[in-house]
Amino acid sequence: MPDDSAMLEKPSVLQAFSGLSNDESDILEQADRFAQAELYPLAQRMDDEEWWPTEIFPKIGATGYFGVTAPEAYGGAGMDIFTSGLILQAFGRWNHALALAWVAHDNLCLNNILRNANEEQIRKYLPGLCKGTSIGALGLTEPGAGSDALGSMRTTARREGGHYVLNGSKIYITNGPVADVLLVYAKTNKDAGAKGISAFIVEKDFPGFKVAQKLTKMGFRGSQTAELVFDECRVPAENLVGVENNGVKVVMSGLDLERAMISPICLGIAERALQLALDYARQRKQFGKTIAEFQMIQSKLADLYVWVESMRLFTYQTLRAANVIDENEGGRGDIHKITAAGVMYVAETLNKVLNDAVQVHGGTGYIWESEINRLYRSIKLLEIGAGTTEVRKMIIAGELLRA
Repeated sequence: MPDDSAMLEKPSVLQAFSGLSNDESDILEQADRFAQAELYPLAQRMDDEEWWPTEIFPKIGATGYFGVTAPEAYGGAGMDIFTSGLILQAFGRWNHALALAWVAHDNLCLNNILRNANEEQIRKYLPGLCKGTSIGALGLTEPGAGSDALGSMRTTARREGGHYVLNGSKIYITNGPVADVLLVYAKTNKDAGAKGISAFIVEKDFPGFKVAQKLTKMGFRGSQTAELVFDECRVPAENLVGVENNGVKVVMSGLDLERAMISPICLGIAERALQLALDYARQRKQFGKTIAEFQMIQSKLADLYVWVESMRLFTYQTLRAANVIDENEGGRGDIHKITAAGVMYVAETLNKVLNDAVQVHGGTGYIWESEINRLYRSIKLLEIGAGTTEVRKMIIAGELLRA
């Protein structure tokens, strides 16, 4: 088996023209250097043991890679969604499990609170989230409600004096076992369907909240995932986000951004897979010459390059579109269509990239401990999370037919 550490001399895949400005290219390169130095050394153990490195979030926060979209007054960087995507792309190259944990924290939790919470809530929770001393998560999906997360929601919240009391459970929650702050959705009006949902900021120490079980996954191992339980969980009334029974607005304001931010993870993984395939093809010898000299391998490498570059274009196009929407524009129209299309195409293309990259590696690619195998096991989550491929197609067709 090749020594993957020997492949670290090149910081990223071939640097093709990508339409980035000089400043954007600098951000990507800086994030790449940080991820290679600080995140990559953690990847193997995270995959082997489903291990969580407790020191890494504060280190990411101290370097300024949390709170990318938050104003500097709250401890953030005051930048935009596109910049977040570039950082996520770089993280995805070197440790996709931590990239997933990063996006659940920075986009699904921190950015959603920033866009929807009141000033008091923002000032209370954002500084810790920006520093990485508090870990964030989003609680939406339930055991009986996946694609129909809103319509089938069973977690409830009832008002009792100065508190809301939550009962129910959430499943497949990224960062769930380690989260300090969670943005959680529950029904405050059980008879109103999606129009009876409210959003709450829940702290891990609130009475009645617990992690029911930590889930072991096929891929993205080390990114902590859990089932969460709310058993008469008492949440202060001031932790209601927005207006009661108007949580669907909070959901929809972030859903398209969530889909837009999955694509950079896919792109980062694909870039790394191409680089690994190139390096392996150059060093592996069969029949007295490197396998890179065989036309069949060259054909695969050419396909890999084209697929990665097409992923890059669609990813950046989607991020730039998401960059200009406000909290009232999500969940419908062109942005709903393009974010669904972007993540559908990029995730499905990543499947092809990783399949051929493993094929280039031959038997080595089938070994669990190899880096390309670790990347290969990430495929399915990216075709399932934030709406399955099938749901993405429904969204695209629905918006086309509505036009």
